[in-house]
Amino acid sequence: MDNKILIIDIETTGFLNQGGHIAEIGMVELDLRNGDKQIVFDKVCHEKGMTLESVENSWIVSNGYMTVDEIRYSKNLEHLREEVQSIISTYTLGATAFNRSFDFDFLESRNFSFPRKLDCPMQLSTDICKVSWNKYYKKWKWPKVEEAYDFFFPDNDYTEIHRGADDAFHEADIVMELYRRGVLKV
Repeated sequence: MDNKILIIDIETTGFLNQGGHIAEIGMVELDLRNGDKQIVFDKVCHEKGMTLESVENSWIVSNGYMTVDEIRYSKNLEHLREEVQSIISTYTLGATAFNRSFDFDFLESRNFSFPRKLDCPMQLSTDICKVSWNKYYKKWKWPKVEEAYDFFFPDNDYTEIHRGADDAFHEADIVMELYRRGVLKV
């Protein structure tokens, strides 16, 4: 796995501190030599403790990005555990996610472990993209994926679809650009 890192994106039914559950995991391999990307994992899942009400009322379902049935008839995350951990463990050079603390805190709370965590591309992009909160507030806000993508690749028609593998696939472009600029250290 020389020169290859892992980009992870999860979809959830809510925030971790509010009892949210993981509903999808997408993982993309990024080759830092040439920017080649490959989806290595792309699965919807559900977890013990999910209720029909919590899924129906979740942001991801309410906004039409996932359906109740997709989640309801998916595999339990426990049945995917070995495969997910095996993939993560393969990337000893490191892994990251566009809001790394969100994704990794969820995964670590489910006892997944990472051989090496790379810096968060969202935080690394903040002082480069310079997305303003408003005209009065002087500090830059953390850019959303689309804001960072539009900054680094202005001639694109990308719209984030809030699905694990597709989001990770596009986030890998941002990570690669940060690596090319010497901002992301591996």
